[in-house]
Amino acid sequence: MTRPTIADIAERSGVSKGAVSFALNGRPGVSEETRRRILAVADEMNWRPHRAARSLGNSRAGAVGLILSRPARTLGVEPFFGQIVSGLQAGLAEDGTALQLLVVGDTEAEMAAYRTWSAEQRVDGFVLLDPLAEDPRLPELERLGVPVMVMGGPLEGTSLSFSWADDIEAMHEAVDYLAALGHRHVVHVAGMPQFLHTQRRMKVLAEAKARHELAEVTSIPTDYSDSEGAVITRRVLSRRERPTAIVYDSDVMAVAGLGVALEMGVRVPQELSILSFDDSLLARLTHPALTALTRDTQGWAAEAARELLRLIADPTQPLRHQSSTPVLVPRESTARPIGR
Repeated sequence: MTRPTIADIAERSGVSKGAVSFALNGRPGVSEETRRRILAVADEMNWRPHRAARSLGNSRAGAVGLILSRPARTLGVEPFFGQIVSGLQAGLAEDGTALQLLVVGDTEAEMAAYRTWSAEQRVDGFVLLDPLAEDPRLPELERLGVPVMVMGGPLEGTSLSFSWADDIEAMHEAVDYLAALGHRHVVHVAGMPQFLHTQRRMKVLAEAKARHELAEVTSIPTDYSDSEGAVITRRVLSRRERPTAIVYDSDVMAVAGLGVALEMGVRVPQELSILSFDDSLLARLTHPALTALTRDTQGWAAEAARELLRLIADPTQPLRHQSSTPVLVPRESTARPIGR
């Protein structure tokens, strides 16, 4: 989809290009009624007048946008986001492109920011994190016609480009490992339930019950915060039949859960095994060090940035890039359960 021009606005408004220019730039020469009509048409066509010059010059903004709708408390403590941002900037810097970051409260605000930044040509493209089930952002970004690299997938029914790792295979490896150790009661402290990768991980765990003849498996969604990780861990460890293993969807929640287990006198790994996704430095500095599914998050983000730059240079060819599957790294936080 091409961005609207002054000629497009003039044609739809039924006026001359000169009248549109006067109206968009706040100059005299048109009546107030005509000015209002032109501005309404411009807004309807997703035009922002104070960025018009860039459209006429066909120049690049020299920046890529990353708009995040996550709780601020999560962004402040989660190493994953620091690795994503540093990786994106490293990949973009190779081309002299900057990363423009905005944190918003919800998906609606995120979509509004896409529309505004696109219309104002503030960026040359977008990176989108954490695709959702029935994600309304995807068709909106397709409608805007800007280059987009989605970090997550695989995605169906979209023309947008995406870069993804196989969360299903990674979760299979985690569950297979715990089952081989003899664990039969596993809890999954999951991320946000609307995320596709969360749903995929939860589905793998549910299917593992029959495949490994597990006694009980449970997935409990959270907002990825350390506080919710701690609350859920305390709740499941207070049950009469408590789990012998917990899989956490982030290192922050895993470390919070480890702290709760130690507080309650539950020995790790003798009485409780802990396994985490992401494997940041945080997972390796705890005692005991956490068994984790590791991947080069920073490298993945840098490659996604390079793919986006290629897409900006040639937006006619959507890109599909599969990064390496996370690999299980056993450490001191997992062991055979007592009595096995």
